[in-house]
Amino acid sequence: MLLWLLRGCFAALMLGVAVFAFEILYADFQMLAGGIVAAFVVVAVGAAIIYTDLRETEKHIATISSIYFGLLFGLLLGWLFGMGIEAVLQTFSGAMQLDAMQLQKVTVLSRALITLITSYVSVSILIQTRDDFRFIIPYVEFSKQVKGGRPLVLDTSVIIDGRIADLCDTRLVDTKIIVPRFVLQELQGIADSSDKLKRNRGRRGLDILKKLQTNQNLDLLMHDGNAGELKPGEKMRVDERLVLFTKAVGGRVVTNDFNLNKIAQLQGVDVINLNEVANSLKTVALPGEYLNLKIVKVGDQFGQGVGYLEDGTMVVIEQGRNLVGQETSIVVTSVLQTPAGRMIFGRPEQRLSGSYVPVGQSGLHNATPPAGSKETPPEQPKVS
Repeated sequence: MLLWLLRGCFAALMLGVAVFAFEILYADFQMLAGGIVAAFVVVAVGAAIIYTDLRETEKHIATISSIYFGLLFGLLLGWLFGMGIEAVLQTFSGAMQLDAMQLQKVTVLSRALITLITSYVSVSILIQTRDDFRFIIPYVEFSKQVKGGRPLVLDTSVIIDGRIADLCDTRLVDTKIIVPRFVLQELQGIADSSDKLKRNRGRRGLDILKKLQTNQNLDLLMHDGNAGELKPGEKMRVDERLVLFTKAVGGRVVTNDFNLNKIAQLQGVDVINLNEVANSLKTVALPGEYLNLKIVKVGDQFGQGVGYLEDGTMVVIEQGRNLVGQETSIVVTSVLQTPAGRMIFGRPEQRLSGSYVPVGQSGLHNATPPAGSKETPPEQPKVS
């Protein structure tokens, strides 16, 4: 509303300048055709400016700053040149046979024309050299205040994954989340795919976006802007456009894609890998601790068995090949952290009798004492 009010005031002022130009040429110089042409030119210039403003919806701070300083320089130069023109007109007013009223109006018109010319030239030069202009005259760029830190830009993979919605439900995320329009278009393309698996993944991603939109504690924005360095008509991959867009808005990419992670790091864009976040939240198992799990398959090496914790962490059990399909208690021997996640190595917890101890009864207190010891094991309840 405020922008349309500004445009209305500008149009009214341009109409006033057109009427003033017509009065000067018609009333004082009896030039009807010249007055009409002058008024038409002023109205046409104002209409062209408003049309350009409506057509160019995406504006950049560098361009606006160049226009701002260009106008300042133009007004200053126009004022200086106007003083010189006024002195020249007063000197030759007798030769041109102008009275005081006509001299004043010609002076005002001349100064206005010179000011417009100098403003245009200054703005044009600064726009064409705005990258160099930043180093000559530094200026302050005001950024939009958002809730929390820098905004998070979601990738297609992290939307389909769905864990971002659960993370937002915990109220841990207090910053703005941005989903670019081209990411949404990619999700729609996946949802309309002829492949059933891709179609289900795309529909899951759309459902996750709907869940994020209905979250009252989340500030989600569907951004229509393109990448800052993307030229009109240029085709780029979604990953590259996402990196350039995130760099333009000063945000951070949230993704599960390893390749996108590398591309963003090369471009100097911060990345939040949701897999790394999940790995950092997994339960830490220290060597010497006991775990109770089911060995589900054999390992790659001879005699190894493989099991999994509830969070999906792989556990490799030495000498566990013969225990596949059984639930047993193991002792953690080492923990290996890899880029793909955390791996735990262990061995079956053996008592001196060769049997296995459940995790709730593991430890030295539940082990069978060696021969000759005076300590007796606890009495086991009889099963009827």
